[in-house]
Amino acid sequence: MRTWIFENKPVIISTGTVGGPFEAKGKIADDFDILHQDLWIKEDSYEKAHKVMLEEALLRATEKAEITKEHVQFFLGGDLINQITPTSFSAKTIGAAYLGLFGACSTSMEGLALAGFLVNHGGANYVLTGSSSHNAAVEKQFRYPTEYGVQKPPTTQWTVTGAGVALLKNEGEGPRVTSATIGKVIDMGLTDPFNMGGAMAPAAVDTIETHLKERNIESSYYDLIVTGDLGHIGRECALDLFEKHHTNITEAQFQDCGLMIYREDQPVLAGASGSGCSAVVVYGHLLNRMKKGEIKRMLVVATGALLSPLTTQQNETIPCIAHAVSIEYGGEIA
Repeated sequence: MRTWIFENKPVIISTGTVGGPFEAKGKIADDFDILHQDLWIKEDSYEKAHKVMLEEALLRATEKAEITKEHVQFFLGGDLINQITPTSFSAKTIGAAYLGLFGACSTSMEGLALAGFLVNHGGANYVLTGSSSHNAAVEKQFRYPTEYGVQKPPTTQWTVTGAGVALLKNEGEGPRVTSATIGKVIDMGLTDPFNMGGAMAPAAVDTIETHLKERNIESSYYDLIVTGDLGHIGRECALDLFEKHHTNITEAQFQDCGLMIYREDQPVLAGASGSGCSAVVVYGHLLNRMKKGEIKRMLVVATGALLSPLTTQQNETIPCIAHAVSIEYGGEIA
């Protein structure tokens, strides 16, 4: 079994979301707590700006919960940059016991699953978890610095500049984390680092189908099943696989965070991506929709490509993973 059922249903009592200037022009700008007008955020490197965003998100979540950072017992998080140093440096600011995670763009739900497990089994009363990314920092490390102006193929996705965190508590009011399915590494032999959506789709499908089977529920149990950042191409690949496997998930029900954040006229090619993509969309936009009563049950499936610059240079294939967490709010919670 890869699925955990959280009988005590940990509560997301607050969140913090921070975005950059491109996100401020997108479709869900109103769902961010903080939006910056430049990528530097008054720092002298993109990596330092990345760290600042996560620090702001962490502190905003504690402020909204009306607690001090001293109340937080654990912080679980990660990012894409150089041994997750932006997250590790941010951990100094929050001062809690720290578990650094790397699941690439699946890190947001890896963290939420583990945080839910900790709180559900009495390991802590307050746990912060989150992930982040910075467009210019990620492009510099994994592809080409943006200053080069390298033309990209249409399969490429735009890395989100953003940080999203959630604060979990063992009791209280708010959306509840009810279960989690931990993904396994799936490698279909793809080698193109400019087509992450296509590479990650099989891992997303495997985790979703495993979740439904192990919970013994139909996909219709959820109002929304949302992946982290498959983009247009990965989403279409996933829908094809569902049809092939006779898994009944409708196109309307199956959405992707990477297609929610930007407007259609923003030049993001196949959609958004990045470790911060699902974090800001879920902890901002989608939880706000839950609180308005538009969504009662959703399954969030964060997807990650576990490659590195080194493996790409050595012509390795791209191992991928997806972690799923169910979040429920309002009405009867199973």
